[in-house]
Amino acid sequence: MTLQVAIGGFGAIGKVVAQHLDRGVDGLALAAVSARDADRAKAAMASFARPAPVVPLAGLWEHADLIVECAPAAVLRQLAEPALAHGRQIMVLSCGALLDNLDLVELARRHGGRILVPSGALLGLDAVVAAAEGGISKVHMITRKPPKGLSGAPYLEENAIDITGLTEPKRVFAGTAREAARGFPANVNVAAALALAGIGPDRTTIEIWADPRVTRNVHRIEVEAEAARFSLQIENVPSAENPRTGRLTALSVIAALKKLSSPIAIGT
Repeated sequence: MTLQVAIGGFGAIGKVVAQHLDRGVDGLALAAVSARDADRAKAAMASFARPAPVVPLAGLWEHADLIVECAPAAVLRQLAEPALAHGRQIMVLSCGALLDNLDLVELARRHGGRILVPSGALLGLDAVVAAAEGGISKVHMITRKPPKGLSGAPYLEENAIDITGLTEPKRVFAGTAREAARGFPANVNVAAALALAGIGPDRTTIEIWADPRVTRNVHRIEVEAEAARFSLQIENVPSAENPRTGRLTALSVIAALKKLSSPIAIGT
């Protein structure tokens, strides 16, 4: 059977995922997309081998078995509620928004829907999920980004933190994953994914640095657990279209989609 996939959001991530599906992935088909600029999305669709309809965000569930959310965090519920209420699967990239909308999990349970969270720009989530089965005492993440990748974050504006013209690294945040997700909704969805995989958003701690010396988005996680102690670091190349997002995020979505239809699945 072919899994019909719709994409909510047609920006740096959604467009890449749509292009991969259009080129052909066994067991998957691009069924529909939504976009803030529908006319621009329709124009882009003209170059696809199998153009998909451009439909409103809340109506994606009517066209697909699974909806990939690549939209701004503020519209998560607009996409998720009707989809889950009709028993669809959704793949959520706005994990930070999910932390404040965990009632969607109960909605999915009642109607036979399902919420999937891909690894995105972070490595090691399989290890964290496994370690959580035996007990974890500490999860800490340190994120370093070029200053332009953090510009416009609500936390910086609310606290009058200026990161223009930096010549040295500057720690701009230290707190919980829940606080980080609210203060940097376009930057640290990885923190929310890490929290959901391990010990929750209020016990997972985060540091965020604006670092003019780095050219990549750097995430380092440190975990203390009964089964293992481990630290992992990844350096993601920022998307040319959106420096707040790493190129690996879209590829992670594609890999997660393939896993759903593949006769062999690697990883926890």
